[in-house]
Amino acid sequence: MLSSKRILLIITGGIAAYKSLDLIRKLRAAGAAVTPVLTDSAKEFVTPLSVAALAGEKVHSELFDLTSEAEMGHIELSRSADLILVAPATADMMAKMAQGSADDLASTLILATDTPVLIAPSMNVRMWEHSATQRNLRQLQADGVKIFGPDAGDMACGEFGPGRMSEPVDILTAVQMHFTRGPLTGQRVLVTSGPTHEPIDPVRYIANRSSGRQGSAIAQALVNQGAEVVFISGPAAADPPLGAQIKRVETALEMAQAVEQALPCNIAIFVAAVADYRVELPGAEKIKKQAGGLSTLSFVENPDILASVAQRRDNRPDLVIGFAAETEALEKNAQAKRMRKGCDWLLANDVSAKTGIMGGDENAILCIEQAGVDQWPRASKAQVAERLVQKIIDHVEKASTAHG
Repeated sequence: MLSSKRILLIITGGIAAYKSLDLIRKLRAAGAAVTPVLTDSAKEFVTPLSVAALAGEKVHSELFDLTSEAEMGHIELSRSADLILVAPATADMMAKMAQGSADDLASTLILATDTPVLIAPSMNVRMWEHSATQRNLRQLQADGVKIFGPDAGDMACGEFGPGRMSEPVDILTAVQMHFTRGPLTGQRVLVTSGPTHEPIDPVRYIANRSSGRQGSAIAQALVNQGAEVVFISGPAAADPPLGAQIKRVETALEMAQAVEQALPCNIAIFVAAVADYRVELPGAEKIKKQAGGLSTLSFVENPDILASVAQRRDNRPDLVIGFAAETEALEKNAQAKRMRKGCDWLLANDVSAKTGIMGGDENAILCIEQAGVDQWPRASKAQVAERLVQKIIDHVEKASTAHG
């Protein structure tokens, strides 16, 4: 898939730089030519010799290389590539990119190009969550930079959370998907999926039976049609889609925050089964049984993520799609929900125990929009995803023709 593609790989100075060696191997095995660029700090983690040996090309690191600069080498380097890949992308590099800084070869290459840029962030969880980094992230997204990752997990510093650079095999998939052209190429799509877990105390939580299979299937079908997909998932059993930007959350509040950070987008699909309520004051320690009866829990309402996006005046996606899980009066309740939420389409399903839909492999959809109601026959969740994505493609093509 990457045959004849030239990848300009910028390696910055993070502990995850060691993963770039494996990434080079995988890119070359897939047929790509890799031109490596190392920042000065990256040389503290990987050596130019090892990078050059794996890439089969000279390592570039100096902005003022007189031989290259006589031919405007930094311009040629960036513009001869089919994709600029920054992996790892440190908080410092993201800040430089967001501010338009050009004080070294790597940042100058990015500023001097019209080539697509994909970055794989890597940093401490506190740095990733800092308001400055999140502000830079939003600016980069607005500038058209594609973001892949970071993953959540244990870090070299001993902390746990989002900030780990995605694995080389997943970055390779993202690169391959970048070059996949389809009817949804250029469309940024947000998909929420899975349940949320609302804590009662450190060991207990409130949840539901959502497996995340439908959301994952939809996201994968979108990626396969060329869409840039941001996949925000609660703790789901289903495997995440390949080629999507994955954001993992636990609670409804975390999901609401992740959705806000993912905007703007062209299309938003809210498949997640978000808990309507959360415990107002979760116990700091495990709640013990008490003589004389059960502990009393006070609940507060969670934010309505679908309604908040569907009804917003700024940055509203062109198409907002919601899901409704019902156990009775399916069409009546779903019609009322679509009007109340303000979404364009609402896909309703009967999740009562007898259907086996929630947590199962099949689904039966009642698709409700302003134009009417369409009953989809029961099918696998993958087939439901394909049908929905084809409907989205038809909608996008019709809108494009109308505006063309």
